[in-house]
Amino acid sequence: MKIVKVLGSGCTNCVNTAKLIEKVAQEQGIDITVEKVTDLEQIMNYGVMSTPGVVMDEQVVHSGGVPKEQDIVTWLNR
Repeated sequence: MKIVKVLGSGCTNCVNTAKLIEKVAQEQGIDITVEKVTDLEQIMNYGVMSTPGVVMDEQVVHSGGVPKEQDIVTWLNR
């Protein structure tokens, strides 16, 4: 099971990013857990300055805006 963290304040883009990642993972048949990280200090510890940020397996894979579905597919299949 992959652990995916969505970093952000809980804004619309952050919520949409989490939902999109869950949808793509379900379509791909990949079991994931999505954690929403809203604590500013934790977000800064990842070096993310623009949210939403996406962390997979403790690696920042995206920051700033809702990611594209194809990018999510690529991340999930690593």
